[in-house]
Amino acid sequence: MDLHSASTIVLHVLTQATSQDTSVLKPAEEQLKQWETQPGFYSVLLNIFTNHTLDINVRWLAVLYFKNGIDRYWRRVAPHALSEEEKATLRAGLITNFNEPVNQLASGIYSFACSLWNHHMDTFLQHISTGDEAAILNSLERTLLSLKVLRKLTVHGFVEPHKNMEVMGFLHGIFERLKQFLECSRSIGTDNVCRDRLEKTIILFTKVLLDFLDQHPFSFTPLIQRSLEFAVSYVFTEMGEGITFERFIVQCMNLIKMIVKNYAYKPSKNVEDSSPETLEAHKIKMSFFTYPTLTEICRRLVTHYFLLTEEELTMWEEDPEGFTVEETGGDSWKYSLRPCTEVLFIDIFHEYNQTLTPILLEMVQTLQGPTSVENTSGILIKDAVYNAVGLAAYELFDSVDFDQWFKNQLLPELRVTHDRYKPLRRRVIWLIGQWVSVKFKSDLRPMLYEAICSLLQDQDLVVRIETATTLKLTVDDFEFRTDQFLPYLETMFMLLFQLLQQVTECDTKMHVLHVLSCVIERVNMQIRPYVGCLVQYLPLLWKQSEEHNMLRCAILTTLIHLVQGLGADSKNLYPFLLPIIQLSTDVSQPPHVYLLEDGLELWLVTLENSPCLTPELLRIFQNMSPLLELSSENLRTCFKIINGYIFLSSTEFLQTYAVGLCQSFCELLEEITTEGQVQVLKVVENVLKVNPTVGPQMFQPVLPGVFRGIIDGERYPVVMSAYLGIMGRVLLQNTSFFSSLLNQMAHKYNQEMDQLLGNMIEMWVDRMDSITQPERRKLSALALLSLLPSDNGVIQDKFCGIINISVEGLHDVMTEDPETGTYRDCMLMSHFEEPKVTEDEEPPTEQDKRKKMLALKDPVHTVSLQQFVYEKLKAQQELLGEQSFQALMETVDTEIVNQLQEFLQGF
Repeated sequence: MDLHSASTIVLHVLTQATSQDTSVLKPAEEQLKQWETQPGFYSVLLNIFTNHTLDINVRWLAVLYFKNGIDRYWRRVAPHALSEEEKATLRAGLITNFNEPVNQLASGIYSFACSLWNHHMDTFLQHISTGDEAAILNSLERTLLSLKVLRKLTVHGFVEPHKNMEVMGFLHGIFERLKQFLECSRSIGTDNVCRDRLEKTIILFTKVLLDFLDQHPFSFTPLIQRSLEFAVSYVFTEMGEGITFERFIVQCMNLIKMIVKNYAYKPSKNVEDSSPETLEAHKIKMSFFTYPTLTEICRRLVTHYFLLTEEELTMWEEDPEGFTVEETGGDSWKYSLRPCTEVLFIDIFHEYNQTLTPILLEMVQTLQGPTSVENTSGILIKDAVYNAVGLAAYELFDSVDFDQWFKNQLLPELRVTHDRYKPLRRRVIWLIGQWVSVKFKSDLRPMLYEAICSLLQDQDLVVRIETATTLKLTVDDFEFRTDQFLPYLETMFMLLFQLLQQVTECDTKMHVLHVLSCVIERVNMQIRPYVGCLVQYLPLLWKQSEEHNMLRCAILTTLIHLVQGLGADSKNLYPFLLPIIQLSTDVSQPPHVYLLEDGLELWLVTLENSPCLTPELLRIFQNMSPLLELSSENLRTCFKIINGYIFLSSTEFLQTYAVGLCQSFCELLEEITTEGQVQVLKVVENVLKVNPTVGPQMFQPVLPGVFRGIIDGERYPVVMSAYLGIMGRVLLQNTSFFSSLLNQMAHKYNQEMDQLLGNMIEMWVDRMDSITQPERRKLSALALLSLLPSDNGVIQDKFCGIINISVEGLHDVMTEDPETGTYRDCMLMSHFEEPKVTEDEEPPTEQDKRKKMLALKDPVHTVSLQQFVYEKLKAQQELLGEQSFQALMETVDTEIVNQLQEFLQGF
């Protein structure tokens, strides 16, 4: 039966079969009965009932005929059995039809899928007894396919699956089927295709349970008890011996973990605030996790699953770096046995710490004192128990006197240098790393640093790598003190550098680089005497890592901290440093996808610490225009870099790049967010601050938009503040340019210049509250006062507002000398002082110094607002005469005049 030509005919007959007219109905039913054994008929039915645009009654009838026919003709031995080709078509069609909008039609697909699954499983179990490998594999493949369909339907096909008996029946049936399949593993060899398919099917069973628990935690409640019984019996008792395999154990542990941690099963602190569903699930959990059960789980996790295996010990010997990477894998707890057991231990210990703490402490107590190097099993048991104590560090805070344990037990164990003791040396230094930020007395750190120096020279590479990790955790801790660390800095840095050279794997090199970066970051300038060897080695490492972008990211991070530590001396690195920045920030180069963020950060700190602008450093800015076009999350760093160039050498930089930069800014201001606009405007303001003479001409295309924003009363305060900051600079420091801009805007708005100026002053005064930065508030006062003296009627009309802003500014900046009772402007700076830096503070960068020097030329920091107000008012008085000036002053509020007179006492 051809699918396309037959669909129209079958659809017509199905439509007749839904008729209430028996004369139409009967012939249609007869015709459908004749087609039941026709090849291709069920593919046509599938095509019809999966078409959601057709009448529901027609689709429903198609499903019924489909289901009945499958029940009769699916088996190979049935008369008129469906061909294998058509079966494959039907399976594929059903798998893709999970978006059925009509529930009644979907509970029919589910029923069919369940019966199909049961049939194939029963067939598989029958074939197991015969030993027919081809038949076993065939039935396993069908079981796997039907189970994939059921998994999707069960997890995603129902809003309230617990209300559907077939769904819950299927889920409850999984446990018995799992037992049957696990038992069958005894009959199948360990290394063939059938074994592989069997294990995949078993894992798929567990995925159904895990996915259902994840998507429908409350519907899973009736399955909690049975799931826990099943998983615990196979993982933590002898029941699983000989039939379980690693991936299955991992899945069972994940199931236990998800039930233990599930927030849906945790009552609120006020129990009455919890839902009945939550309380029911919690009750089931608590009734299962009894003291004996928890004790057995804890002991088995530690003394069985935490033990280093023969395979792991062999890997340690043959591939130490591979062993280290395997131990510290990121998301591997979901798939790998050791990380999975550790995560399960942490979760169970956290949930039931009052029960489990005494058990773990008892295990520790039995292991006090030294362990003989001949006692290999004793060493491995102690390693496992110490692992547990490290993982549970936060839970054991009040139960372990770690400082005493460190001095009396752990330090002596670190001093045992025998090769057989290396698992404990490695475990003890790891354990200290887990506790150092939890509970570790600061006074003991020098003893730890001595131990770290010793262990970084250990014969075993794994011990050295673990020691480096603990060093990173130690210097990262908030109780780290540089003075305690400095006596050991040179030794540690050289030993870490030797380790970096020795290791060969990218992951390990990255790890050691991160440790070095962390040390450099914490000691800052103190690192300068010791970095020569690293500076010489990094270019070689960069070249070797061409195919390893993540390692290059680690090198970039190291260079960031190195530049910060070296300060102005980082200029010596430019032959190596600048090409790296060039490559990392060039969006036309493929590696930028990985390197851009760190590359931009390195570019920024290089500028901040640069003593002067070199041609090569200037040339890198060619990369900036495409970066601004990206408008990515790195835009803020890009603006910081632009500011860095402005502060470093504004004249040379702007001569080269101002035109292109101004064009980019005009485009950006049209399309970026409010925060982005503020960043652009801040750059323009810095240009005007650094170069008030030619800056306005260079960025002239941006300024009309700023003027218009002020006149129109920009609604975002942060943007308005930036607008007023820019206009304040122009008005105060470049009067002639302000006049030309005002003239330009008057033509554009078709208004008189005086009228436009009055509107601007009025809006400035009205929106002064938008400005929160004291520097900008003082700038506004200075800028508006610079319009005086004037006989211009518009300016005199706004005189009251100008005085109000001036008095506000005086309140902002004037501080009273308690001894003399006089006021002074607190923003005034007379000379540059090197700030005194404590050991916990970062020293000022070259850019910080440049900003300080710039401030010494800035009117905000060189002009006394008090003096400026006095001089401008005196000049206005002289211009108008006493009588007219007094009339002008009478337009100002009496209270404001009184405050002004108080500030101007002594003049």
